[in-house]
Amino acid sequence: MKRIRNGMILPVLLLLLWYIITRMQVFSPYLLPSPGMVWDALTELAASGELAKHLSISLRRVFFGFLLAAFTAIPLGILCGRSRYFYTYCWFLLEFLRHVPPLAAIPLIILWAGIDEASKLTIIFLASFFPLFLNTCSGIRNCDPKLLEVGQSLGFSKAQLIRHIQLPAALEAIVTGLQLSLGYSWRALIGAELIAASAGIGYLILDAEEMSRPDIVLAGMLCIGIIGSILDWVFLHILQHLIPWYQKK
Repeated sequence: MKRIRNGMILPVLLLLLWYIITRMQVFSPYLLPSPGMVWDALTELAASGELAKHLSISLRRVFFGFLLAAFTAIPLGILCGRSRYFYTYCWFLLEFLRHVPPLAAIPLIILWAGIDEASKLTIIFLASFFPLFLNTCSGIRNCDPKLLEVGQSLGFSKAQLIRHIQLPAALEAIVTGLQLSLGYSWRALIGAELIAASAGIGYLILDAEEMSRPDIVLAGMLCIGIIGSILDWVFLHILQHLIPWYQKK
C-alpha cells in the first residue's frame, strides 16, 4: 500500500503542473488541452461506445499475436537451448532478425499480407517473439550442469531432463520473457494501427490527429498507458498464483 501511495506522488504532481500550465494559458489549447478537456473527450468516447469498440479490437489483436508468439518462441527457445548444433547454425540469422525493428518491415508486411488482421498479427508476433525466445534459450542453456548430471545418473530421458530439471530452472527467465513480450506486443500494435488500420486505439489517435483533436489524442495515450499497466498487473497477479515462489522474487 505504501509503494502505491508513493508511486502516485509524481503522477499527481505532473497532473497539477499540467492544470496550472493550461490554466495560465502558457500554450494554446490546440497544442496542450487542459485536463478537463481531455476528461470530457474521454467520457464522450466512453458514452458513445467508440472507446470500448476500439479497445476491444486492439486487445483482441494483442491477445492472439502474443499467444502465437508464446506457442512458437518457447518450444524453439527450448530447442535452441538444448541443441548446440541448432544454436550454432541459427544464431547469426536470429541475431540479424532480432535487430530489425518490426515497424521497419511494415511496408513489406502490408505488401505481402494486406491491411487486414494478418498484417497486424504479424507485426505483433515479430515484436514479441524475440524477447521470449532469447530468454527461454538463455534460461535453458544456463541450467546448472550438476543438476543435469544428477538427472542423467538417475536415468532420465531427454524429455524428462527438460520437464523436471531444465524447465523449472529456466522458469524465471521464461516468465521475464513473457512479461517483456507482452509489453512489446502492445507497443507494436499501436505502431501498426497508426499506419495500417481502420479500427483500434492507434487508429483512433491517428484519426483524432487528422481531425485536429489533441484532446482525443491525449485521451488515447492515457488509455494506452492505463491498459498496458493493467495488463502487466493482471499478468503478474496470475503468475503469483500459478508460481508461488515468484511472488517472493
